[in-house]
Amino acid sequence: MYTNCHSYYSLRYGTISEIELLELAQQNDIDSFALTDINSTSACLSVLKNASAYNIKVSVGVDFRNGINQQYVVIAKSNLGFQCLNEHLTEYLHQKKDFPDLCPSLKDCAIIYPFEKVMELEKTSFKENEYIGVSVVGLRKLKFSKYRNYENLIIQQTVTFRGQRDYNAHRLLRAIGLNTLLSKLPEEEQGLKTDKMFSKVEILNHFEEFPLAIENTKSLLSETSVAFKFNSERENQNQQCYLDDKDADFNFLRKLVFENLEKRYPNPDQVVYDRIEKELKAIKEMDFVSYFLINWDLLQYAKSKNYPYIGRGSGANSVVAYIIEITNVDPIELDLYFERFINIYRSSPPDFDLDFSWRDRDDITRYIFQKFPNTALMGTYVTFKYRAVVRELGKVFGIPKHEIDAFLQSGKTASKTDEYFQLIVKYGKLISGFPNYLSVHSGGILITNKPINYFAATFMPPKGFQTVQIDMNISEDVGIFKFDILAQRGLSKIKECLEIIKYNQPEAEVADINQVYQFKNDPNINELLKTGDCMGVFYVESPAMRVLMTKLRTQDYLGLVAASSIIRPGVTNGGMKNEYIIRHKFPEKRKNGHPVLLEILHETYGVMVYQEDVLKVAHYFAGLDLGEADVLRRGMSGKSRSKEEFIAVEKKFKSNCLQKGYSEELTMEVWNQVSAFAGYAFAKGHSASYAVESYQSLYLKRYFPLEFMVAVLNNGGGFYSIETYVQEIVLQGGIVEKPCINNSFYETIIQGKTIYLGFVLIRDLEERVVERILKSRQLYGDFEDFDDFIDRVPIGIEQLITLIRIDCFRFTGKDKHQIMWEAHLKSSKNKLDDTALLLFKPKQVNFTLPEILTNHLIDAYDELELIGFPLKGYFNLIQKDNLPNCLAKDIPYNIGKRISIFGKLITAKQTGTSKGDIMIFGTFIDYEGVIFDTVHFPEIARKYSIRTNGVYLITGKVVDDLDYLSIVVEKIKFQNLLPDPRQSGIENSSKNIIF
Repeated sequence: MYTNCHSYYSLRYGTISEIELLELAQQNDIDSFALTDINSTSACLSVLKNASAYNIKVSVGVDFRNGINQQYVVIAKSNLGFQCLNEHLTEYLHQKKDFPDLCPSLKDCAIIYPFEKVMELEKTSFKENEYIGVSVVGLRKLKFSKYRNYENLIIQQTVTFRGQRDYNAHRLLRAIGLNTLLSKLPEEEQGLKTDKMFSKVEILNHFEEFPLAIENTKSLLSETSVAFKFNSERENQNQQCYLDDKDADFNFLRKLVFENLEKRYPNPDQVVYDRIEKELKAIKEMDFVSYFLINWDLLQYAKSKNYPYIGRGSGANSVVAYIIEITNVDPIELDLYFERFINIYRSSPPDFDLDFSWRDRDDITRYIFQKFPNTALMGTYVTFKYRAVVRELGKVFGIPKHEIDAFLQSGKTASKTDEYFQLIVKYGKLISGFPNYLSVHSGGILITNKPINYFAATFMPPKGFQTVQIDMNISEDVGIFKFDILAQRGLSKIKECLEIIKYNQPEAEVADINQVYQFKNDPNINELLKTGDCMGVFYVESPAMRVLMTKLRTQDYLGLVAASSIIRPGVTNGGMKNEYIIRHKFPEKRKNGHPVLLEILHETYGVMVYQEDVLKVAHYFAGLDLGEADVLRRGMSGKSRSKEEFIAVEKKFKSNCLQKGYSEELTMEVWNQVSAFAGYAFAKGHSASYAVESYQSLYLKRYFPLEFMVAVLNNGGGFYSIETYVQEIVLQGGIVEKPCINNSFYETIIQGKTIYLGFVLIRDLEERVVERILKSRQLYGDFEDFDDFIDRVPIGIEQLITLIRIDCFRFTGKDKHQIMWEAHLKSSKNKLDDTALLLFKPKQVNFTLPEILTNHLIDAYDELELIGFPLKGYFNLIQKDNLPNCLAKDIPYNIGKRISIFGKLITAKQTGTSKGDIMIFGTFIDYEGVIFDTVHFPEIARKYSIRTNGVYLITGKVVDDLDYLSIVVEKIKFQNLLPDPRQSGIENSSKNIIF
């Protein structure tokens, strides 16, 4: 009986979820209604999926509005009508233009003009599918209007609220959306209090004078039939064929496999052939052929453009994917679990997460949109978070920011604002979790068989790729499975490093970066893993990974695959990481594992390490079938959409274990390990994919360390700060130079062993200034002197001073203070066009200036301000309290002894103890550039704070934990810097400086 119902997907307007709307209708004995969100079809599939559970017939449509002004409501009568209204909505959303007063003809759709709009337009002629919608409030005017006897009247009672609380929340949402105080929220920007659902009896009573309106409403809602199949009944909605038909697709896939077989397996044995046939049969039977071929096609394009990529996900468990080079992971070598990739219970295709360089992904996306006709980016909804809502509501009530901050920090309020904060808490909890705005999924792309608008409308984000108004969960429910096209910087480092090697060492022999097998067996590369010397290397450079590899003595590919998954929180939180390390290092400890687990997980000594281990343990240990085991795995990954289904499987897991004769203690221990994974564990193929990329980076780091670190700098660094990577360059024998007017470019470059930092690293230097400098150098050659620069480059005095302070003009041989004087005297605002060559340069007047000398302290402070760190490090800037007695290289000779050492903080991680206290793990470098680690137990962490930057004098005891050495801190003191001479009046000082 309701043709205009809103959910909270009417963003910053509606207050009810689509499920709550169904519940509300059931409570009011309403057996049919239309969900028509404002300019959105986001909730349509979800409400259709859930309607049968409430025995309610739901129609779907859109409330088309320009701002708050309702133009018309359109309700789809069929799937074709739903597609048509989505196309209409999409057109106007893409062009960001207002909807017209009159709706164009939309096939299989009913168009409802609100009574107030009809009077405003003085519309008197209506098509067969057009109605005049009347609300309960509108009835008063209708009775006295010329439209009272029109035969196309229909009930249009808007439903937005359940009661006063929802209405209050609505007003707050409107104020947030309009960024205004609640007290100044215009009345015309709000819905009406009467926009609520009446019971069936009440709504019929209101319209008893207009029986035709009641009949029209019933008739319309009964005629609509938009239907999709969901979950177990769903149909695969992805593009069905890559070529002309499914047989052609399968024959082509088979041909690709056998054409490329010998590239991967030069001497394939029967095991390989059997695995190929098993997979091809399963891929065909489960209708995943086109999915494989489309992923293959994308990578053919990437190869044609020389774009590096990594293929990972559960699809990496597939030998077919390995042979046709979707992945570089050999599932036979790694004994990857076939059922993780595909099994008879799986209705969704295996995941292929395709990683590209962050520089290349947009072009890959463009290619997909160009190649496949029905394509869109996956949408995602960003929801209101409680703390953010509190801040927004604080603004709405006019509360000063410092009071909001204080409330969030302590929960305390000033007495005069306490009443407001009570309201903020009340409505903050209500609004928290509401969808806030529609965004773009991090990597999902949809390629469907039918037009995208068959399923939902799309909007156009800034990058210019249409994005669907539904998220991943409902897409999968209806049978649309995303392609994952992701971006990362690790691949960019590899690609750029290879390009740098070509120009810096053109005669160097460089291995084929894709032939990873040759890196796996290189003892020089494996030594980097064993010692944790992995600065800049994808995924393995963090302190936690370095510590783990040191303890495991990781020195081969399989060891790195295991380490890549063991480091994940799921394994760590379940206590499995330490147990794995102990069993790995001490074979006699392996017998501690349960015999069944040792048999199932023999490779990992009976310890769950990989995501598929959940499947194995659930299937073989607890006796669940593969479908139930996959419910468990997906639930642990946060992908289960049925809590009841997950709980049922959990109960069966435990009861099966007890029936098998396992003790309750063992059952709970294994269950707790399974649940500790909590979606954080990697699939083994996923870890292996990361390990492949790590080996590629390790090869470059080992044999081309300077070029590799330059590539790291130019791709935003990694886990550590830019300063740390610069220090690594120095440690590897590189000569690091500050930006130079004649040698530097926008990004960092290398010439032999000399590295010139890029102009991009200079804070507040405008990009247009850099462009002018580079353009002038390209057209007319290097700058001869400072006068030549002044003549050729239009630049303001502030930008010029920035360049001088960082010593960009040192090629002139003049001190930067002298150049600064010249800049003030010679710089002019009246510049000639820098595109024209100056045939007759104006003669610069030279002045006699007093000799002015800088010193290293002034340079260091300028570097600190302009590039964020002193180029020669902090150690020659500190005021030392006491001299240390150790360097990092001495730590192995002082196990069990107390030492003192100077260390520059690189990074520190806080972590909670079992008692709820905070302890800290620190990573430092000494002044030779060697890394060492510290442990700060809670008492020390409370007593001594550590800052982000600076040098510390550390006193503590060296401890050995499974071959990993660290210093347990007893005392740590920050070392103050020598003062800036310009502020202290000191002109030249070398006192208390460490060299």
